[in-house]
Amino acid sequence: MKIIGSAIIFTVCLRLAASIRCYECNSSNNSMCLDPTIYDQETVKNFLRSTDCEQGVFSARHKEFFCRKIIQTILHKNHDSEVRVTRGCGWVRHHRDCYKADNEDHLETVCQCFSDHCNRGAVLAGRLTGPLLATISVLVSKF
Repeated sequence: MKIIGSAIIFTVCLRLAASIRCYECNSSNNSMCLDPTIYDQETVKNFLRSTDCEQGVFSARHKEFFCRKIIQTILHKNHDSEVRVTRGCGWVRHHRDCYKADNEDHLETVCQCFSDHCNRGAVLAGRLTGPLLATISVLVSKF
């Protein structure tokens, strides 16, 4: 029975490792994207798009997906700057979980995270990924 239970947990965790769900939005057309943490979960579920990265990103098959949040401060020459937040799937990882870029017309902070819907909050979730979860589950089931 333990072997069957371990196999089921392992299979579920491998599926989680292959597919991650991320919020996908742009605050230029959805103000909720600026800070979804101020809304209750039901509102977020109804009005903030959630994407299965494996299904939603067609150009990056067989990649290890993650969630990303980008905060851009767009610098306008003749009026106030504008803050825009973009959330979505990524597949080209940076060596740091968060980094800043200073471009000619905008500043940006990019953060990447590795669990379902981790790009919702101001502080991105940690690294409890599918393979790590699978390993922990198999070890726990042996005791």
